[in-house]
Amino acid sequence: FLLPPRGVGRGGVCAWINQYIAEKIDMTVKTVGVIGGSGLYEMDGLKKVKAVRVTTPFGKPSDEYITGMLGDTKMVFLPRHGRGHTLSPSEVNYRANIYGMKKLGVEWIISVSAVGSMKEHIKPGHIVVVDQFFDRTKGRPSTFFGNGIVGHIEFADPVCHNLSKTLHQAAKDAGATVHMGGAYVCIEGPQFSTRAESNVYRSWGVDVIGMTNIPEAKLAREAEICYATIALSTDYDCWHTTEESVTVEMILATIKANVEMARQIIKNAAPAIAAHRGCKCPGAMQYAVLTDRKKIPAKAKKELALLIGKYLK
Repeated sequence: FLLPPRGVGRGGVCAWINQYIAEKIDMTVKTVGVIGGSGLYEMDGLKKVKAVRVTTPFGKPSDEYITGMLGDTKMVFLPRHGRGHTLSPSEVNYRANIYGMKKLGVEWIISVSAVGSMKEHIKPGHIVVVDQFFDRTKGRPSTFFGNGIVGHIEFADPVCHNLSKTLHQAAKDAGATVHMGGAYVCIEGPQFSTRAESNVYRSWGVDVIGMTNIPEAKLAREAEICYATIALSTDYDCWHTTEESVTVEMILATIKANVEMARQIIKNAAPAIAAHRGCKCPGAMQYAVLTDRKKIPAKAKKELALLIGKYLK
């Protein structure tokens, strides 16, 4: 029989019990988020499927979240561009999307993204589990901070190494041609690169090019969510003179062929993700807030309570 500590009044008993359960009992249900195309949540074995609307202090997410159970794992899916692809990369509300994931209890995010290959050996149809980003975006809000509160996170290694290893193995088990590691240059878009730009990016040594993983990865780190990417190579951008220049038709054809592979990788990865997060991601914000606690505006403190409330006590 459990007894609360002395001094805990009637009103605090329920809160104490909830805290005790959270700290002492091994919760076996993992919550894994997937951000990508609309079709990714249409997979065999997904049970108890429902659509969930989430409100955030940062506006509306791209769409409803689709939740369901994949075995013993709770899955939370979000179409990055909205169902029907109604949002361009620059119009995606990345802050709302990540905040909504956090609000739904997500601790791991698998990002599924179409990319152009910048290396000869990464052929269309191959998969890259990227480990670095180069930010070439221009006007996207890339932090939850501001408005009276300053936070600086460590971002030298921008993806969760443990989750990346799990995705790499899941892709191999699915029969994919997969490359572990690589740098993703994120451009603003929505236009594809010019040949001059493409060749400059190649000279920097990047491996793939895309338009969506930044600021997504930055915000996931601020939310203390493990984040990793399955980058689906659809084309050779426009640097490859012996290949056709990238077209929307080309990309859509390759994406369609890879949707089933992405589903299989997710199905393989979900049960393989360790229930205990033995990485730095859960404590990423512990020392990040520099603002004097007494000077943080009440509104900012309230909006960010979900993310950093435990560090502001």
